[in-house]
Amino acid sequence: MNRVDYDVAMEVAAHEALIRQAYKDSVGVLTWCVGMTKATGHAVSRYVGKPQTVQHCMNVYVWALTNYAAGVNRAFAGHKLTKAQFAAALSFHWNTGAIERASWVKLFKAGDIAGAKKAFMNWVTPKEITGRRIKERDLFFSGKWSNNGTMTEYTRLTAKMTPVWSSAKRINVSKELRAAFASPVEPVLDRKPNPGSKPLAPTLSPAKRTLFAIIADLLRAIFGRK
Repeated sequence: MNRVDYDVAMEVAAHEALIRQAYKDSVGVLTWCVGMTKATGHAVSRYVGKPQTVQHCMNVYVWALTNYAAGVNRAFAGHKLTKAQFAAALSFHWNTGAIERASWVKLFKAGDIAGAKKAFMNWVTPKEITGRRIKERDLFFSGKWSNNGTMTEYTRLTAKMTPVWSSAKRINVSKELRAAFASPVEPVLDRKPNPGSKPLAPTLSPAKRTLFAIIADLLRAIFGRK
């Protein structure tokens, strides 16, 4: 059975975005930190208008990611995974919630590696997720890691609690993430965790932004429109 460690957690985080206060995702679901919702068992509503430290965010993220790892281990029961394969599968599951029903997993376990590799790329909706999926595929099938200890943070929200895309910055979270593993924290549980729940939308994965989108954000900032 594979376990979540710093390398695994950092690889997943590098594909995600950090928002230190609660925000609404693309379908209006209240979300916090590294794509976490109330399905984790830790109510994220407590963070509305209350940005947390990076350390607290990483502490809860590590706890939640470890819970999600159980689904990956179930999906590949009877098949030994390398750390790279485990990290890629966990990243896929954290983003989609679909590791136990994805056809690429079934193909891989059946020994159809070429078919599994091709089917992996069926999960590219919305299209902005394509870059992430390519990196996950290359990690799983070729052992190619892609993180450098940093992730994207969005520091501001609109009046509707959605991220202000122009507030993005790249931050190094390696120190805080290592500390989270050194001193594990059990956050307050408000309900039974449900890591197998299907997300209504994929977790937030930063993508390259178009010039039009950048200009639109600048105009909104200048004229105060949100």
